[in-house]
Amino acid sequence: MLRTILHSDLNNFYASVECRVNPEIRDKPAAVCGSESIRHGIVLAKNQLAKGYGVKTGMPVREAKSICPGLVTVKPNFPLYLKYSRMVRKIYSDYTDRVEAFGIDECWLDVTGSRRLFGDGEAIAWRIKERIKDELGITCSIGVSYNKVFSKLGSDIKKPDAITVIMPEHIESKVFPLPCEYLIYIGRATKRKLNNIGVHTIGNLARCNPVTLEKFLGKWGRTLWYFANGMDNSPVQRTDCEQGIKSIGNSLTTPRDLIDEQEVRMLLLILSESVGQRLRQHGMAGRTVQITIKDSSFNTIERQAGLGFYTNTVMEIYKESFYIFRLCWDWHVSIRLLGVRVTDLAAVDGFIQMSMFADRKHDKLERLDYCIDRIRGRFGYGAVKRALVLKEDLFNYNYVEEDAIHPTVFKF
Repeated sequence: MLRTILHSDLNNFYASVECRVNPEIRDKPAAVCGSESIRHGIVLAKNQLAKGYGVKTGMPVREAKSICPGLVTVKPNFPLYLKYSRMVRKIYSDYTDRVEAFGIDECWLDVTGSRRLFGDGEAIAWRIKERIKDELGITCSIGVSYNKVFSKLGSDIKKPDAITVIMPEHIESKVFPLPCEYLIYIGRATKRKLNNIGVHTIGNLARCNPVTLEKFLGKWGRTLWYFANGMDNSPVQRTDCEQGIKSIGNSLTTPRDLIDEQEVRMLLLILSESVGQRLRQHGMAGRTVQITIKDSSFNTIERQAGLGFYTNTVMEIYKESFYIFRLCWDWHVSIRLLGVRVTDLAAVDGFIQMSMFADRKHDKLERLDYCIDRIRGRFGYGAVKRALVLKEDLFNYNYVEEDAIHPTVFKF
């Protein structure tokens, strides 16, 4: 028996919520944008009126205003968006307990067991779509299919406020003519590789020899062949199943380019502090540190190294990230963005591998960080600051207000 899987995507989510709570901007082209003053000045979401002028997500704010002179820009309000996301998921839970998040504004729903109560997948999708519109004042696009890949595809190909059904009999007519990049997990790099061997549509990909794809793209090539042919059996996670956190990281585009090691050290310390704090909040520790560097020409590299032991302490993460940086960077160009990420995670209350050469210094650092967490939890993040970051104006603007480094953590 075929499953019935829905993928619900909230249309222009951030902008739609802002227009819902701010009636004065509903009839104007509007966009939720980052701060121009600290070079986060890109469009995060836009409403339909702004989209009609050619405003696109990821576009610099200055460019958006040049093509849409009357554009109203709004600062992001993430707590508000999370509130609406929870309310939407409450509606989903009235139809199934199998709901898997794919970001704040997208979810898969397995409604196979709900068909006797509410009708077929399309009927359930209509119920959900109309309830979201009537109760919350925002719209969604829903794909209805027999697997997660094609339900996601369905929600993408027709927007806004639409329902698209893709069943086995629709694959030839609806799926195969679409560009290959419409398929989930095919990004720009993979698209370029596929185009180079003459694969331009999902149909081209489906008709390829999977052995050839595997030689060309590795194991991932065969997986994409399965997806293109509708052979996806991955389950939709239940709402009461805690999804494993694979990594925790943070990155920041600085107000101006970084030009020396001292500035890099300070930013890596700030990012390591954020990552360590989040690891401890989730009760996790990791043993691999990864850094991301984007230079002033927008070229990006990622490098990582294993620690040999698990940690969630700030200084251990920071020292390893700076060590990786010095190995891979030769200052041929200035730096626009830095990121720090910790992977290979384990729960700190579980059984984790300790270092044979660990000394009491690790325990002291760990106790210090937990103590700082408690102080900040009671008196605010600004109650304790690293002395190193007070030396430079570059890192003294209000990161908390900008929600850039230490955003409030919300749990669904």
